Amino acid sequence: RTASDDIYKVMTQTKNNSKSILDSAILWKAVIDSFVKLDPRVQARNPVMFVVELGSVITTLLFFAALSQPGEAAPAFIFSISIWLWITVLFANFAESMAEGRGKAQADSLRKSRKDVMAKKLAEASLKSAITAVSASELRKGDIALVEAGDTIPCDGEVIEGVASVDESAITGESAPVIRESGGDRSAVTGGTRVLSDWLIVRISANPGETFLDRMISMVEGAKRQKTPNEIALNILLAALTLVFLLVTFTLYPFSSYSASVSHGQPVSLTVLVALLVCLIPTTIGGLLSAIGIAGMDRLIKANVIAMSGRAVEAAGDVDMLLLDKTGTITMGNRQATLFVAAKGVSESELADA
Repeated sequence: RTASDDIYKVMTQTKNNSKSILDSAILWKAVIDSFVKLDPRVQARNPVMFVVELGSVITTLLFFAALSQPGEAAPAFIFSISIWLWITVLFANFAESMAEGRGKAQADSLRKSRKDVMAKKLAEASLKSAITAVSASELRKGDIALVEAGDTIPCDGEVIEGVASVDESAITGESAPVIRESGGDRSAVTGGTRVLSDWLIVRISANPGETFLDRMISMVEGAKRQKTPNEIALNILLAALTLVFLLVTFTLYPFSSYSASVSHGQPVSLTVLVALLVCLIPTTIGGLLSAIGIAGMDRLIKANVIAMSGRAVEAAGDVDMLLLDKTGTITMGNRQATLFVAAKGVSESELADA
């Protein structure tokens, strides 16, 4: 684990399982999601694209009105503006859906690495207490479980009794076992790690769906991706600029109407004002901001690195040199033998056992 405590090496070979950006399944899913995301409740989370979608609806209504009776502009002109606005909204949705699709494909490989193990649930924190075998998915926060040598820790928790060596290489990449015991700062255990010796009584600290691995999967999918301070500040700025340009654009209409009444001309049409507004507001940044954030997660996980926060993704872009304090972080984690060279008179099996 690096010093930032936000980036972890994972043992699952997600790089080999990563899908091409042109994968047909991801493409078709992204196309469908592009239309699903037209729901105003979804677009309202992005004020810039919400304004563009409103403009698309307005110009579409103006087009149908112009077909039935002479409108403020030629139907062909209104139709062309409407089509471009809808393409803008759909493209932004498509970019976000593509990024989410890549993230979900990576998250699927993480889910495959998660095993639903059987847990030894205790009625109370004592070795003499009755043991009930339950699935790890049935454990809830506050439950107490016994984990013995060779068992997999069923869920995130805190050691309340016992001391044992635990193999956490699947999570931290550290090949050497670590000691976990009750009290102090070495009492926390992570679901999916394995007890190598002795036993632990663990109080479960997370409900299903809230564990360490679940949080990692959510981050990769982008479903619950935390926005960075820079991203939040940029969203506020984009919303403020959108509001300013909205006021500026629609104050042009009364000026135009007054000028037209004096010079006996035609006021600026609503279609032109909508098109002008979309050109003025930061449409591109607003449309691609979320996709950029999710794509950052995807770029890291292709190197088998999972960022636990958006801030870590931003920091990763500024890293030129990374100093590591152990080999486990950059290797598979758990030690593996690739070749046995046995002495004369010793078989490979005997050497492996030794």
